[in-house]
Parts: sequence; C-alpha cells; structure tokens
Amino acid sequence: MSSCSGNCSTCSSSDCGDRKKESLLAQPNPKSNVKKVIAIVSGKGGVGKSTVTAMLAAAMSKKGKRTAVLDADITGPSAPTAFGVNECQGANEDGLYPALSNGGIQVMSINLLLDDASAPVVWRGPVIAGAVKQFWTDVIWEDVDYMFVDMPPGTGDVPLTVFQSLPVDGIVIVTSPQDLVSMIVSKAVKMANMMHIPVLGFVENYAYLECPDCGKRINVFGESKLDAVAAEFGLPVLARLPIDPKVAECFDNGQMESVNTDALADVLTAVEQAERKLG
Repeated sequence: MSSCSGNCSTCSSSDCGDRKKESLLAQPNPKSNVKKVIAIVSGKGGVGKSTVTAMLAAAMSKKGKRTAVLDADITGPSAPTAFGVNECQGANEDGLYPALSNGGIQVMSINLLLDDASAPVVWRGPVIAGAVKQFWTDVIWEDVDYMFVDMPPGTGDVPLTVFQSLPVDGIVIVTSPQDLVSMIVSKAVKMANMMHIPVLGFVENYAYLECPDCGKRINVFGESKLDAVAAEFGLPVLARLPIDPKVAECFDNGQMESVNTDALADVLTAVEQAERKLG
C-alpha cells in the first residue's frame, strides 16, 4: 500500500497485503540443533507424566536416536532424578550445556542450577515461564533428534509459553482412569487446538495392576473411561501402562534407561510421524 507507514499497530485496514502474522517462536541457541519437539502434557497432576516422558526419551534412545528432556515443570522438577544426573556439563560464552545421562540423553532442569535441589522454587508465573524459555534459547542442545518436554499440569503460563515459543511438533496427553478424565482431557485437547499443535494421542497410565501370582489384571482406579473421550475427539489411545513398582524404583534410583518400554511402540510411531501444523 502506498500510504503504509510500516506500523501495523496503528493501521485500520483488515486486508492489507503487507500485513504479516507475527511469530512468537523463540530462536534457539545458535549452537543448538533440535529436529523434533514433543510435549508431554496432562490436565492434572499425579498421573505419572514425568515417568512417561522419561520412558519415551529412553525408548527413543534405544532406537539409536539422540534424545533430550527439557524439564519445564519448574516447581516440580524430576528429570534429574529419573536419569541420575546432578550437574550440567558446563558453560561458556556460547551458552549452557545440559547434563548427560549414562546413555547419552541430554537433560535440562532447574534442579541442575540450584545450590540445594530440595529448595522450593517460589517464583511467579511469568518468571517461571521465562526460565523455561531460556532452557530453549540459552542451552546448547547438541544434534537432538527428539526432544521431549516434560510439562507442568494444566493450561497456565508455562504450557502457553512452550506452545508459543518452542516449535512443538506434537503433544502426547497422559491420563489415568478416573472420573475426571473427560473434563481434564477436553481442556488439554482444546488448548492444543487453539495453539495449532497436533495431539498425537493418549497414554493411559496406572491403567491396571497385574497380580504377580495369577496374572489377573486389577483395575485399581476403576474402569477406564478414556476410550469414549478419545472417540469424541477422534484421537487414538496409544498405550495403556500398568502400575509397576519396578518402574517407580528405577525412577527413584536414576535408572529409567533400563526400564522396559515395549508398551510405548505405538507412541514412538506417532512421535516419528508428528508434523507441526502451520497457523
């Protein structure tokens, strides 16, 4: 337009051909190389989202892929515990290098930066969201095929920051078989749709307990209601994971890379096929 001042904020035209949609994506560290970003989300806490995140990273690593975990749950960080790491590799003028697990998984978490890992992070939402953004812009992620982002529960500041600032290719929603599943899953799916992030499917954690003596499956939390919710949104249930004390023990002892991840095969396929929507 010949009269265009270049300041779109003062323009009243709704069909200006020069108007360009502003991208909120943050630039990664110039030394970083991350090919695909997958966010692991839940509508509520206590469903084992961090465990699923660690299992997915370990499973993809077993396939020979270079994987990473960005721990975006600032007030409840657990990735360092899951992988048995307690300090970053170092830092220089280019940025900060994440911790490296025994199996080569790159891990970044606020607990790697605190003098006392047990100290609470008493920050307001914008500060927490800013820290997560810095994990993307300031950390040097080296040749990562798949980055898994362990999100805090809900639809607040941090999920919004991750969805807007990171090039998320898809999300996996972790649930448990409880009455609230319909409401909390709906919120997570609708937020993803608003942000134009593809939902790859659901992982139902704590789906059952297998009796060690007879092999019978016991529905500790009642019958699953996830199939009906998944059908409502036209999304697949990619995996159902049992209550397994061995997994909890491996998590607490930093040995998640040794956990059997065969049940996540369909999740890995969905992750490999994920492609970010444009819009």
